[in-house]
Amino acid sequence: MNSILLLEDDPILHKTLVKLLTKSGFEVDSAKTGEEALDLSYENLNKYSLYLFDINVPLINGLDLLKELRDSGDRTPAIILSALIDIDSITKGFIAGADDYIKKPFDADELIIRVKAKMRRLDQLITFKDFTIDIEKNLVYRGSDIISMGDTQKKIFITLVKKKDEYVSKDELLSIIENNSDGALRVNIAKLKKKLDIEIDNLRGVGYKIIWERVLTKEFLCIFCCYRDSSSDAICIKL
Repeated sequence: MNSILLLEDDPILHKTLVKLLTKSGFEVDSAKTGEEALDLSYENLNKYSLYLFDINVPLINGLDLLKELRDSGDRTPAIILSALIDIDSITKGFIAGADDYIKKPFDADELIIRVKAKMRRLDQLITFKDFTIDIEKNLVYRGSDIISMGDTQKKIFITLVKKKDEYVSKDELLSIIENNSDGALRVNIAKLKKKLDIEIDNLRGVGYKIIWERVLTKEFLCIFCCYRDSSSDAICIKL
């Protein structure tokens, strides 16, 4: 189920929105202050598919909250709901990192249409460690920063991340680069590993696979038990 974090301090509208969104099939966590919403976002990392934030709320206003989340690398789609309809307020909303801005009062059906549209946007985002890949915009982020990459390295990186735990054949990778030679592929893989500080495994005859997490097993690390002899206590560790 898609989860939404709602920030709205008006008690009647708050209750109405929770009921509307829940009835439309969404799971909703709600807050009435910016501080409460911030705590929920940190306590439930990667849970929310969408943020719905009012601006004028107690403690931390919606724009400052959204900016703080964006600065921390949180790229969850966000819609601003506000009675502030002047162009300056709308501009500040998008500068803070909003993906959409809905003026109050709004039509309930229109809100749900926009919410569902932003949910579909998630299908265009892929995350890997602290990287976010925006397929639609063809951008790679580390945290909140856009990483400058050559087209070839970007294509290789996106292809490897999409396949996740699978090996990508050399032929498939060669097909997406201009100079489709073994040497060019090896050079681009080496540059990618150095630039992003990531691990890419090359299994001869199979292909390349990005390493999501290095797991130590007994094949790599053997720790022997402590032992006591007559002269001293000692720990024997074999690496």
